[in-house]
Amino acid sequence: QVQLVESGGGLVQAGGSLSLPCAASRCTFSRYAMGWLRQAPGKEREFVEAINWRGDNTYYADSVKGRFTITRDNTKNTVYLQINSLKPEDTAVYYCAATGAGTAVVAGAYAYWGQGTQVTVSS
Repeated sequence: QVQLVESGGGLVQAGGSLSLPCAASRCTFSRYAMGWLRQAPGKEREFVEAINWRGDNTYYADSVKGRFTITRDNTKNTVYLQINSLKPEDTAVYYCAATGAGTAVVAGAYAYWGQGTQVTVSS
């Protein structure tokens, strides 16, 4: 059973930055494509960014283009989301997720989820 643990969330002012690591365990991490998704209050969970198992191909939502960057370190079993130029509308719980079925841009494709980390952006 893949276990994922996110960290790094917090309260930040608009324009600020955060780095969110997600540590994986109980799996062969390099076999999984990874993604970050988020859910704001009263809204559905939405795709943010994804990365393939090698880390050489990424996909992102238009809303985060140029501001968010996903990377992974297979030697550390960790995927990262660097978020810059934060906006109040980025406020959400951020989840990392894993799939063995190839890089995915929809929440339903992910089989394993972390517990989430809260990001709150003040204006």
